[in-house]
Amino acid sequence: MKTRFIYNCPFSLERGGCLPSLEITYHCYGKLNESKDNCIWVCHALTANSDVADWWPNTVIENGFLDPDRYFVVCANIIGSCYGTTGPLSINPSTGEPWFNEFPKLTIRDLVKAHSLLADHLGIDKIFSLIGSSVGGFQALEWVAIEPERFNSLVLIATSAKASPWTIAIDETQRMAILADGTYGEKNRTAGSKGLATARAIGLLTYRGGSGYNLTQQDIPGLDESVPDSHRACTYQQYQGEKLVNRFDAYSYMTILDTFDTHDIGRGRGGVENVLNSIKIPVLVIGITTDIIFTPEEMKYISQRIPKSVYREIKSEFGHDGFLVEHKILNQIIKDFFNNIED
Repeated sequence: MKTRFIYNCPFSLERGGCLPSLEITYHCYGKLNESKDNCIWVCHALTANSDVADWWPNTVIENGFLDPDRYFVVCANIIGSCYGTTGPLSINPSTGEPWFNEFPKLTIRDLVKAHSLLADHLGIDKIFSLIGSSVGGFQALEWVAIEPERFNSLVLIATSAKASPWTIAIDETQRMAILADGTYGEKNRTAGSKGLATARAIGLLTYRGGSGYNLTQQDIPGLDESVPDSHRACTYQQYQGEKLVNRFDAYSYMTILDTFDTHDIGRGRGGVENVLNSIKIPVLVIGITTDIIFTPEEMKYISQRIPKSVYREIKSEFGHDGFLVEHKILNQIIKDFFNNIED
């Protein structure tokens, strides 16, 4: 069920300034039980939305790890996005026009602060498990660091405790693509569209990696074996760029990329290791063998420093996107973890 929460108070931001008010769009699946202890909260990634059942196939199903007959599943669209939560295309009340590129700068801690407000609004003091994949994991780790008492367990999938130079470089390359589009900065919703399409194509290279592309985008030879005029990989890149442009905007994309680069759970807390060592709840950390964004080595680093952590690894040819593709093994790994902590 899609719902909207309006916070009619100034929402202060870590990097200065504030939003006059805050609107949060969120989805719920299942029902909160009488003891209010069956909530699973999912933090979404870059261009996803609050509808987990839409972007994470075969998870919000009977016997899935987000089984709505067993759990009350919540996912909130993040600030800065364009799926109903306050972002660059929202109206700036001081001008009566959308914010566009004048939208305030955010941090991961701002996103988490909004999650916390929503959880309070829903009356959820204790969350059975917090799940974050990719940059959703940034939010999950940050939230546990801020409010450790709110959670019974944590699941981290293909993520990191701090934005690395490698991930920041990926983001910067995508920003360069958008800024190279001369329309970016114009006060309209389609500004920077060509740059956004290119940025998406760049991002996809890191999501799937060579193994994923070589598995799925091979040219199909013609009967006469002539030199092809185009390649399947080329049309795939173009299609994926256009597909994102049809559902997203360059201003929101830039805002979110900038926000993700602020990620560092150790900032102001004595460093990353100090924070990881302080997490006392059971934690499941899942790496993907071919992930070149958040490598298995990085995931093992996180797991080895959390006292009650277990590490599992998914063998996949689909790189970082393996967490979206390998739903059968993912369901089994997470369900086993839940069963162990419930015993």
